[in-house]
Amino acid sequence: MKEEKREKFASRLGFILVSAGCAVGLGNVWKFPYICGMNGGAFFILIYLCCLIVLGLPILICEFSVGRGSGMSIGRAFHKLEPEGTRWHRYRWFGFAGNYLLMMFYTMVAGWMIYYVYVMGSGVIRHAPVKGIDEYFKHMQRSPGTMIFWTLVVVALCIGICCLGLQKGVEKITKVMMLALMALMVVMAVNSLVLKGSGKGLAFYLIPDWSRVQERGLGNVIFDAMTHSFFTLSVGIGAMEIFGSYLGKERKLTGEAVSVLVLDTVIALVAGIIIIPACISFGIAPDAGPSLLFITLPNVFNQMAGGRIWGMLFFVFMSFAALSTVIAVFENIISISMDLFGWERKKALGVNLAGIAALSMPAVLGFNLWSGVQLLGQGSTIMDVEDFLVSYNILPLGSLLFVLFCVKKNGWGFDAFLQETNTGIGSSFPRGLKYYMLYVLPAIILVIYFKGYYDMFKNREPLVCGIWMAVAVLFAGLVLYLAAGRKKGIRQ
Repeated sequence: MKEEKREKFASRLGFILVSAGCAVGLGNVWKFPYICGMNGGAFFILIYLCCLIVLGLPILICEFSVGRGSGMSIGRAFHKLEPEGTRWHRYRWFGFAGNYLLMMFYTMVAGWMIYYVYVMGSGVIRHAPVKGIDEYFKHMQRSPGTMIFWTLVVVALCIGICCLGLQKGVEKITKVMMLALMALMVVMAVNSLVLKGSGKGLAFYLIPDWSRVQERGLGNVIFDAMTHSFFTLSVGIGAMEIFGSYLGKERKLTGEAVSVLVLDTVIALVAGIIIIPACISFGIAPDAGPSLLFITLPNVFNQMAGGRIWGMLFFVFMSFAALSTVIAVFENIISISMDLFGWERKKALGVNLAGIAALSMPAVLGFNLWSGVQLLGQGSTIMDVEDFLVSYNILPLGSLLFVLFCVKKNGWGFDAFLQETNTGIGSSFPRGLKYYMLYVLPAIILVIYFKGYYDMFKNREPLVCGIWMAVAVLFAGLVLYLAAGRKKGIRQ
């Protein structure tokens, strides 16, 4: 088989916008503003920014560095960079599974966003009461035909964009979407700020409130900041690694990672300015999760002058945020398939079009025909299981593996990592952080991982909670096993 020449990004801006597009997910909109206000406003933001720098940034740099150093997806990156006789490359299957699991429910949620562009623009729920808005959303979820149609629209659209290649498809179209997203956010933020009573919402969101920190508990505030700073960047499954592999050697990776991090953070902060003042202006408590987007905010737009237009624009913005992530992860899946199985791009596109379309169906049917499947307890869905496997397992443990690979002697090694990271112009990664990355950062990741499991199952029966914590230990042990193999004669 003839090896295809690997494309590179056409511009630095393209790399930053595509990488940020992958990081800018729905959590930035339906979770960050809410937890920010709940945890003391500016106090939380300050702690969150610190956590981004000490936790999210080094992991992001590791992924970019492994990608650029290998010039491959995680399907073959560890094979190329690891010492002979080690086991790092076995993670490729977990990473591949993580990308697939994410798309098995994220494509469905992206379909909701596009569908609600029509819902808000057509005025279907314009004069509906709160209960009616809630029922309309639940009716959509109970309608397998509607859910399947919009999910397949997302899959076909994003695979179609990937068919055009990196520069003409993924980079060009994501750049347009991200620039449009940011323009829409500015317009909508200004609209929120001129609403009567918006000052109270802005104060709740941004002014430091120590009483809320005390009520929540400083430890919980810090942990919420750590957790969100960790998950907001989509690290751990190679979704960022792949864009490092498309990057040239002109610039050092620390500065590139900072640019992506800043853009992701600004979008999260502006999303709060759009949502919180608007909710509080109309006396509606901001919520977190899907209910914020599909129940709370449509109720806000219904009370707002020109609300039909503002509602439609909001879901256009949300569609861009969701689709930019789907396109980025699809590109990663396609590249992994090519590296793992030796397929040409055309075959990888066709096989994964069918694979993702088929495997997205369980999450869709989990809200209707298969709603009785409740593996995580009463009221849970198949989507919850898929989200749990990705968010609570593969993302944190994958991040742990990337960090250990970049610093351990039986992995790529800190010297090789530094050489790759600090190639080009720009800010250098400090050599003095070696022991922080070798001991402290992995410990923080493990704390987040085990705390996530504990919070998930702490209200269950003690035996059930104990069993799940044992599962967490087993999964963590598996990753540490992959990181422990070493070539003879090399000592850590």
